[in-house]
Amino acid sequence: MKFETSCIRAEADHVQILRCKEDLNAVSTSIEAISKIMALAGNEVRFKILFLLQRETELCPCDFADILEMSVPAISQHLRKMRDVNVISTRREGQTIFYSISKENQAFLAAILSNVVSERKIA
Repeated sequence: MKFETSCIRAEADHVQILRCKEDLNAVSTSIEAISKIMALAGNEVRFKILFLLQRETELCPCDFADILEMSVPAISQHLRKMRDVNVISTRREGQTIFYSISKENQAFLAAILSNVVSERKIA
């Protein structure tokens, strides 16, 4: 197998390059899923929604609208985007739909959201 070098190093470590490519191929599905979650969480409103769901377990769109001082349709758009990639899940109770972090993403998001530091002063 012929390797083309793309930088000015004197010699490429072909074994290392092959190993890294194999490692990436082995985790490509996981990286793709996590990348989607991170892209969604990169939006401040959606990150706030995830933070609130981590703290409160489940909330409805009206709760988010009141808390974030936004319209229900605007909140619903954010929720739909996260639901479409299975970051959050839903539960219906009568006419109300409650949202929560999906079980398969709870540990991952808990690790990220644990880095949110409160600026509230404790008296």
